[in-house]
Amino acid sequence: MHKKALRTLLRERRALIDPESHGLSRPTGQGRRAPGLSQQQVDQLLNRAIHTYHRLEAGTYPNPPVDLLRDVAQLFALNEQEWVSLCRYARAQDPPGPLHTSSGKAVPGAWQEAVDGITHMAYITDASWDLLTCNEAFADLFPAGQVPANIMRWMLLEEEARKTLTDWENAWAPPVMPQLRSALASRPDDLTLRQIENEIYADPVGAPLYEAGGASIHPDGDERPILHHRHGAGWVTMCAAQPLTAPGARLIILVFHAGASRAHARTAMLRAN
Repeated sequence: MHKKALRTLLRERRALIDPESHGLSRPTGQGRRAPGLSQQQVDQLLNRAIHTYHRLEAGTYPNPPVDLLRDVAQLFALNEQEWVSLCRYARAQDPPGPLHTSSGKAVPGAWQEAVDGITHMAYITDASWDLLTCNEAFADLFPAGQVPANIMRWMLLEEEARKTLTDWENAWAPPVMPQLRSALASRPDDLTLRQIENEIYADPVGAPLYEAGGASIHPDGDERPILHHRHGAGWVTMCAAQPLTAPGARLIILVFHAGASRAHARTAMLRAN
């Protein structure tokens, strides 16, 4: 627990909440000068025992439950970055999922120019794997440049993908399917992801692979075989990153190496000197 940082974050955000917006009067007790909700009013609005919030803000509540932190975060209208900070300060761990179901559905517009400026194949998907943007190099992977609307659905269910993604049953499906399962664990109410899972269960080829499970949850650094629409057989090295304002969204860069066999040397890990 990082008590000072936790106290600062909570005090600053609590001060921004107008009690009257929740049907409460402004506290006027002796010595009460701070703006915003009082600690007792937070307990009242969250239907918690008296002094519960005081213990949290004071840093005397060891390992506070996630549901309390989520209720406080929603009352204080924290954004996703503040939600992550709250969980790290209070529990020394990242939150189990996003604060809002709408999170991860949009990224700042500056990412369009950033993606366009990447020379390798690159794209951004939202938390449901719906394609937000891609560059021309990625569009060239597909016949007539027709990129799929949802990358996860394309990778796991489309016949075209099972030809493009070489050795699909061994090199692609086993590491990709656990990513879907992991996303659903943190976003169980995501209708798009749930529908993709239902379609996989109905697929006689995909269902056994999905039920087999697996531990892979991201492709960062993976190398996989691919059949490029323009350049033929090759391998892609995958670089994965996440826009910080959109948890669950992802930037994927595919570095293509031509050749049916993996003839290039694996790049060493980057480390500071």
